Amino acid sequence: MWNREVASKASPPVQPAQVLGAQTKPKPTPPSERGPGSIGKSVVIKGELSGSEDLTIEGQVEGSIELEQHVLTIGPNARITAEVSAKAVVVFGEVMGDIKATEKVVIRDSGAVSGDIAAPKVAIAEGARFRGGIDMQATAAAASGPGDGADRSPQGQARAVSSQRLQANAATEVEAVSSPTVPRHS
Repeated sequence: MWNREVASKASPPVQPAQVLGAQTKPKPTPPSERGPGSIGKSVVIKGELSGSEDLTIEGQVEGSIELEQHVLTIGPNARITAEVSAKAVVVFGEVMGDIKATEKVVIRDSGAVSGDIAAPKVAIAEGARFRGGIDMQATAAAASGPGDGADRSPQGQARAVSSQRLQANAATEVEAVSSPTVPRHS
């Protein structure tokens, strides 16, 4: 038992594992198929920010933001000190600077904007804070095509007067929307 020689057994040759399918590298997902880009809470950017995809910002940006054909979402933790230009802007956080949008600007109830807004559509939720002017004509006229942007038709002139009244009363109207309605007695 102790002095027995162990017979060496020949082991079968090792064969490489077989590949079941063709080996392919994963293809990168085009930006249009991915979700929006994101800037995290701890990120601070100073300078010019531009892109060709939708973007959500949770961090801080100082300078300028240009997303001409895309949607910019300012998250609830974001602090923006910049001139903003995008197709649409949705504000949950804070923006100090002018906002220009070719479609719309929406300030949610947690949002705060200190600056002028130029967009054909503007929505300010109850509880949102806004300080600045609103121009709903200039951006719509610029988006409509060449020329001086002035609509000389009676409807265009009526919209211009309406827009001027809106600009003059923007602060009052926002305050009225944000404060509770008190019934008036005659």
